[in-house]
Amino acid sequence: MKKHLASALLAGVATVALTGPALAGGAAPAAPAGALPPQYYNLTVSNDRLLNADNEPNNWITSNQNLKSWRYSALTQINRNNIGNMKLAWAMSLGGANDVVGNNGPNIMANPLVDNGFMYAAGEWGRVFKIDVRNPKKGSLLWVFDPATPHTGNSSITRGIAMYGTAVINAQQDGRVVSINRDTGEMMWDVQVAVTNEFGSRERFNSQPLTVEGLAIVQNGAGDGGANGWVSAVDVRDGKERWRWEVIPRPGTPGAETWKDNNNAWQHGGGGLWTVGSYDKDLRQYVVGTGNPVPQYDVEFRPGDNLYTDAAVGLDIETGKMKWYFQYTPQDGWDYDENGIHLIYDIPVNGQNRHVVGHFGRNGFYYNLDARNGEFLNAQQYANEVNWTKGIDPKTGKPLEYQPGLAIQPYIPATRTLRGDPAERVCPTWHGGLAHQPPAYNPVKRVVYAVGTEGCYTQTGGTGVNPTTGAMVGRAFNSDLYYGSVTAFDVVNNKVNAKVNVPIEIRSGVLATAGGLIFTALTEGDLVAYNDDTLEEVWSFNLGTPLKAPPMTFAYNNKQYIAVQTSGLHVHPIRFVNLMHSTYLFVFAL
Repeated sequence: MKKHLASALLAGVATVALTGPALAGGAAPAAPAGALPPQYYNLTVSNDRLLNADNEPNNWITSNQNLKSWRYSALTQINRNNIGNMKLAWAMSLGGANDVVGNNGPNIMANPLVDNGFMYAAGEWGRVFKIDVRNPKKGSLLWVFDPATPHTGNSSITRGIAMYGTAVINAQQDGRVVSINRDTGEMMWDVQVAVTNEFGSRERFNSQPLTVEGLAIVQNGAGDGGANGWVSAVDVRDGKERWRWEVIPRPGTPGAETWKDNNNAWQHGGGGLWTVGSYDKDLRQYVVGTGNPVPQYDVEFRPGDNLYTDAAVGLDIETGKMKWYFQYTPQDGWDYDENGIHLIYDIPVNGQNRHVVGHFGRNGFYYNLDARNGEFLNAQQYANEVNWTKGIDPKTGKPLEYQPGLAIQPYIPATRTLRGDPAERVCPTWHGGLAHQPPAYNPVKRVVYAVGTEGCYTQTGGTGVNPTTGAMVGRAFNSDLYYGSVTAFDVVNNKVNAKVNVPIEIRSGVLATAGGLIFTALTEGDLVAYNDDTLEEVWSFNLGTPLKAPPMTFAYNNKQYIAVQTSGLHVHPIRFVNLMHSTYLFVFAL
């Protein structure tokens, strides 16, 4: 096994040594039949705590606050009446910005986790930090774990970590999943899960894991690199794989008939998953969105609907088998992958209470689906500009122009660039409306909040064909309208309540609180609070570095804090040459 060393960044910070696989033991209640052994139930972050995370507003123990991905806090100490008094409480360098390769900088898209006064934060190159946050005036670094991820390419990216028992679970860009003892910082196991696949494509992890029911769920996100997407569940005790579900169906399996080409396009069909899913404890299913088909823009190379790309899927937590799916954009040719968060909530629909999956589609529409079977309930446009379709069929949920069984979907030809076509203009842009940025759901107001990228772009039909793959090459792209937005969407009445635009795309995410506020982080360095009814800006603080991570909140000793990590940016179309990258943690309070 490859040796891993700790980084002792400060005098007195604990070092990390390699240890065997273990979790905390001790007396525990009896486990149900077929579940983990009894010693795994007396855990620091138990399965029960994860399933009921809403009961602990002082903590933030899973990446999107609860397993339904609400990102909502019941804390009210910081509210509309006093937000003007919020100030920087303390900050801490997490090191490493200077050794990051590429224009995106450290590319931190993660928020920290907090459990009873102790914070766990993910940094670039897969590093994990434990910080004592009980002192209202400063944080104390306790240990730093370095998994020895090669400092090459885009491996500085992180969207976060997960906890289970006494373990911190981290999925590395190089395809390893590691378990770290959260008390000591020692590595408990290290398993290579993503590899170079049978077709020669390199797999990797881009999303944070989700831990539940004794499993750590991880996902291959290298779809755009030609490595087919998959979801894998590994055992939290030793990292052994329990099940795997593949996005692209193999020949002879259901869905394979939707790849109608003679190019074996399915072997490099994409469908990468680079944003974490949600867990529905009522139905015991993992709900996640899949990525775009590959090649992204050459639909003639891959005729057919290209299942199960651009879809929401419900996977059985015990077996990994697909229970249902709903495909948003069959035969996508605009890079409208649907990796964005899928929320789980209960709302009335047409006078009947329904258990629902809600989703901001990258194609510009908000969808409600029945969580039990994926049945389409309703959809409404939320992006400002949408021209690739005239709308969504209220019965089927498919684009109005969609024709089942066609090899090539025409949609609206003026926006559908085929081989040899001149420049065609389409909206939303391929970076919008909402890609990976996690939204937030207020269960009291039944409003969901999102930040994203608005605008349009043009692309040409290419100048030639790759002699090896047969795919079109030489396409040209240009964003002629490009800006950011904040959206408040009423999921019961299926309408946009409020919307504000900002000059530059927002790549972070949203935090909603019972204090009548939402928080987000702007690319140009501002942490911002808005009135959650009107979206009026009520507070901001510029951190002087690009921001790509979503804010979170926690409390200790009756004091509420707002925290955000830096930095990272998306380099198109604006590069922030006047801002330096950093890897910092900022914590605010009244």
